[in-house]
Amino acid sequence: MTFAYLFARFPSLTQTFCFREVEEMSRQMGAMPIWSLRYPSDLSEDCPVALATRTRYLPDRDELKQMFRSTRTMIGHFPLSIVWQVKRWGDKKGKYRLYEAAWLGRELKGQGVTHIHTHFAGIGARTAWWINKLYGISYSFTGHANDMFCANDDPITLDDLVASAKFVITVSNFSRDWLCKFLPKYQDKIFRIYNGIPLSPVRNALEIERVPLLLSVGRLIEKKGFADLIKACASLRTKKLKFQCQIIGTGPLEQSLREQVSLLGLEDFIFFSGALSFEEVRRCLRQASVFVLPCITEANGGMDNLPTVILEAMEMNLPVVSTALAAIPEMVCDGETGFLVQERNPDRLAEKLADLLSSSQLRMTMGDAGRSLVEKHFSVQITVQQLCERVNNVAEF
Repeated sequence: MTFAYLFARFPSLTQTFCFREVEEMSRQMGAMPIWSLRYPSDLSEDCPVALATRTRYLPDRDELKQMFRSTRTMIGHFPLSIVWQVKRWGDKKGKYRLYEAAWLGRELKGQGVTHIHTHFAGIGARTAWWINKLYGISYSFTGHANDMFCANDDPITLDDLVASAKFVITVSNFSRDWLCKFLPKYQDKIFRIYNGIPLSPVRNALEIERVPLLLSVGRLIEKKGFADLIKACASLRTKKLKFQCQIIGTGPLEQSLREQVSLLGLEDFIFFSGALSFEEVRRCLRQASVFVLPCITEANGGMDNLPTVILEAMEMNLPVVSTALAAIPEMVCDGETGFLVQERNPDRLAEKLADLLSSSQLRMTMGDAGRSLVEKHFSVQITVQQLCERVNNVAEF
């Protein structure tokens, strides 16, 4: 079997976990084709050069549109069965997924590809669904968070994607349980495989004994809970604790969060670093004392599932304070590797942060326990081996 990866956009700044998986998958299974439907607007410099140079792209939207503008132009490129399918679909939503599948499926056939894997139950998975219908190439996908949890009006539904997939991966027990309850008839093909991370040498605790630094990383959007973190910092100031808080990331709420910091007079305690590269984030993690990410559920039901940055902090021997939401308790063991509080409770968040700020020994004990948990369950070598087994099962059957 020849196996290929398919992404909506690759390599994108937000896909560090995908780089790790593809790189380790290539090590365990050999270099496979990598296809991206579009060029990323946020091109990542952290992607290994070998993966970036191996990635191939489809024609752009306008060029694809020209290929499918009439029956005559389509017949010059595609079998009549595909021409008929395109005409039948017409201008319904998602037609470009069909165009992409018609073009890409032909290329994959030429490469001898018999199975493709994609991330997110979105653009890539819907294109893979069409490739399966048009060319018989099987597919699987990894569902993450809002791509599964939030409904949309696409004609190809989550039910359709799961029904036709050879197998489906979710990145937590929480999301697997959710998907099995939503689509119980397919539960035998739904598996949990965590996002894996590479293991670096254990951090030297002597490097971090300065004014304690609270670190948080994420897009500046509602579900990350940064407004609650700022309120918690205001409470910490009243306790006369020494600390600084660094927030890494950009997003639509940046201005309102900065205004909140100013209104509360926290300019000397909280600073924003904007978007940083993966290596720059790792340098910040090495300097931090506590990692904090008080995730919340958005008004539309959107929420994080298994924020990879929490694992990255734990791998750096950092205690974590977060919320008991979605799959976060699968990473953060309350009272052992950090603390969990209920969402939208900045006072309780401040209490737990104060406990850690007041005790370097507690920080060290919880940080070491977190590192041990990552080594046991979240190493990328372990998680990719589990994915390899799923892919190889496709070949056997």
